[in-house]
Amino acid sequence: MSADELLDDLMARPWGDVSPSVYETGRMVTLAPWLGGHIERIEYLCAEQRPDGVWGPPDGYDLVPTLSATEALLSAVDRGDPAPRRGDPKAAAHLGTAALARRLVHEPWRPLPDMPAIELIVPHLIGLINERLGGAGLPLPPGMSAAPLGRIRGRLKSGGQVPEKLLHALEIAGDSATFAQTVLTSIGTVGASPAATAAYLGDRGLLEPGNPARLHLEAVARRFGGPMPVGLPITVFERGWVLSTLVRAGVPVEPPAEMLADLVAAIGPAGTPAGPGLPPDCDTTSVALYALGLLGIPYDPECLLAYELDTHFCTWQGEEGASISTNAHVLDALGRYLTLVPGAVHYRSRMDKVATWLTGQQLPDGSWTDRWHASPFYATACAALALHEYGGPAARRQVDRALSWTLVNQREDGSWGRWAGTPEETAYALQTLLLADGKRHRKAVARGHAFLTEDDDISKWPPLWHDKDLYLPVSIVRAAMIAARHLTRQNVATYLQI
Repeated sequence: MSADELLDDLMARPWGDVSPSVYETGRMVTLAPWLGGHIERIEYLCAEQRPDGVWGPPDGYDLVPTLSATEALLSAVDRGDPAPRRGDPKAAAHLGTAALARRLVHEPWRPLPDMPAIELIVPHLIGLINERLGGAGLPLPPGMSAAPLGRIRGRLKSGGQVPEKLLHALEIAGDSATFAQTVLTSIGTVGASPAATAAYLGDRGLLEPGNPARLHLEAVARRFGGPMPVGLPITVFERGWVLSTLVRAGVPVEPPAEMLADLVAAIGPAGTPAGPGLPPDCDTTSVALYALGLLGIPYDPECLLAYELDTHFCTWQGEEGASISTNAHVLDALGRYLTLVPGAVHYRSRMDKVATWLTGQQLPDGSWTDRWHASPFYATACAALALHEYGGPAARRQVDRALSWTLVNQREDGSWGRWAGTPEETAYALQTLLLADGKRHRKAVARGHAFLTEDDDISKWPPLWHDKDLYLPVSIVRAAMIAARHLTRQNVATYLQI
């Protein structure tokens, strides 16, 4: 797919292009067995189970999808749902239960990744499974408690409000979700999540065929053929990342005028959300501003100041922890605006603050990691490129360390990757080398380019982005690959003889 074809595809599918989610699909099996595609969702869960009984990748990323899929299959068996054409839900649920017992009883020390709402999702799902299994049940991981769930559910039942960001995981409220004081978006979603929307609907989903939320779920189910994505729509998020990635790499593109107009219109006093149903956040806002700036449209980034803290910027107010990529994107947005509007010197001190914080967060090996992506190659690309362009001479040492780390972590086949070499992570590494260092590493780039051009099979692109479980934003990853290929051809054409 060319860059122009990718932009056309974005306009044709404004809700976004994302992979199906084991977690979200499992929740829909339990919450909405009446929804079209139910059997296909059960088949998907059975097909995605690994031989050891778990779902998802290692390093703790398997717990949430395994809990969701196991509970969903147990619920399907308990209801006596029709048997799927492929897969054995009862056997899969048994394997999943055994795998969870090994994980939670015998290996409770294994750390969990920093995923959205994981401290609520895990106790909620363990509680549901224990209700179905009876007996002693599965224990909670160390440090987790079901008490916050009780407080949230009580608040909802009493008519109280909950933080807007919690709506994305409203399904953790159980039966209390139907009491949520929320207004459906214009497209019928709650929290940009099928599971949250189904939980909010409750029995109304079955009883009210014309309910906007039900119509939304039916549209998503038809589009995906049954299995559900963890987040949809992601309109602004997708467009901002695609445009900024392509233009930063010098890929010649002409975005449709309506796409740019929509991007501008999405930015309000508190910034922009990733898509309808989600609260505004600093990360999406920064990337949208940066994309507009790269396209010669200076939009005053004053809305970002709502997220400013003493030492850095938060993704949203009240955030626990901090994000490398969010702060790198803030530096990009402020730096690009100052390039277009040199008189906006009041943003210089904010840029210096963010650059100082980013350099201080670099790991001893020269990399960065982030709470929004499983791969250090993504976080390192974000931080290194922002510091290279807008961090000034003081950040040069950190950029050089990031380049060295990237080089030494190239695999024998020319790829880069956390668990295995992937096109996505290889694209990030190539962008880091070429945008921050020019032509000094031609051999490494040539090997990476050869790997990147070997296979364009989307089914082999693993999900690496953080949400309630890992997901793949297809167009964003495709843009990263288009950008990396363009850079290698432009910068090392003589060496590669292409």
